[in-house]
Amino acid sequence: MKYLPIFLSLFSSIHLMAQPLAWNNEKIIVTANGTKNTLLNAESIFTDRWDELAQAQFWQKIMLLSPDSCIISVASNRQILGYSSVKKWESQSEIEKAAYKEAIKAANKIPLEERIYITTGKNDFYKFKDVFHSLSKGVAVFEKNGVDPWYAQSILLIESPGQLKKSVAGAYGAFQLMPSVAKKYGLIVTASIDERADFDKSALAASKLISTVCIPEAKKILNRHNITYKESDLWFRLFVMHCYHAGAMNVSAVVDKIKPTKGSQDLILKMWTTTAASFGNNSQNYSQLILAAQIILNNMIYTDCDDIVHCASK
Repeated sequence: MKYLPIFLSLFSSIHLMAQPLAWNNEKIIVTANGTKNTLLNAESIFTDRWDELAQAQFWQKIMLLSPDSCIISVASNRQILGYSSVKKWESQSEIEKAAYKEAIKAANKIPLEERIYITTGKNDFYKFKDVFHSLSKGVAVFEKNGVDPWYAQSILLIESPGQLKKSVAGAYGAFQLMPSVAKKYGLIVTASIDERADFDKSALAASKLISTVCIPEAKKILNRHNITYKESDLWFRLFVMHCYHAGAMNVSAVVDKIKPTKGSQDLILKMWTTTAASFGNNSQNYSQLILAAQIILNNMIYTDCDDIVHCASK
C-alpha cells in the first residue's frame, strides 16, 4: 500500500496529460501573405451572441474610427445617439455642450439621470494590422507554458497593439506589465535595462501572472459565491481578464456588490454597470474592448487571409 499514493499520482499525471487542451478546438491556422499564424477563433462570441451587445458594437466603431471624429452615446448601455467631428464638438462652450446633451436625451427619450459620453475614435491606437503577426508568437509562448493562449491573443489586441508604449501608471511592453510584476517573474527592470520590451520574456511573465494569480484568484472569488464555471467558458475568461486589469481585490469588491447566484454572460453584463472600490469605468470597459477586438480580428481573418484551417478538423 505504501506505493499506492505514488501510483495514483502518476496515474493522475498521465490522465491529465492525455486530456485534450480546452483551447485545441478553437485553434485555427491562417495564412496571410504566405505566412502561417496560429490563432484562436471567435466562434464562442457569436454562439452566445456577445456580438449583438451594444457595448461590443460600440467599441468596434471606436476602434476603427479616426481620432478626429467622436461618437455620442448613452453611458450605461453605449446606445449610439450620433456622431460629430472633434473640432466641431470642442468648438462649443460648456453650456452649449450641456444643452446639446439634454436635447439629445429628450429627443431619444433617454432618462434625465443618464449620462451622455462623447468618445473619440481610436484607430491611431488600435493598430490591428501591425499587431497581427505577433499574435501567433504570443499564442505559442502561452501554450508552451500550459496557459490558455486565448488570454495572450486578447491582451495583445487591446493593451498596446503593434507598439511599445508606457502607460501613465508605468505599465510597459506588449503585455503592459507593471515594473513590480515584471520583476516578480524574472524580468530585469532598471533605469538602463527594461526587459518588458522583450516580447518573449514579457509573454512568459504575463502567462505566469495569468496562471498563478489571475485564474486562481478568479476561482476563489467565484467559489466564495458558490458559482460553478468552466475555464473554457467565455464569460469565465472575461472575468479572469478583469482580474488581470483591475486586480482581484477590486473584482472581488464588485462581485460582492452584485451578489450573483450563477456564472454567465449576465454576471459580466452586471459588472459593466457596477462600480466598487477602484473598479470604475475603465475596468468596466475592459472586457468590452476584448470582445470588440476579437470580433474585428475575426473579420480581418475572413476578409484578408488567403487560407484558414480549423485545427480540430485536421
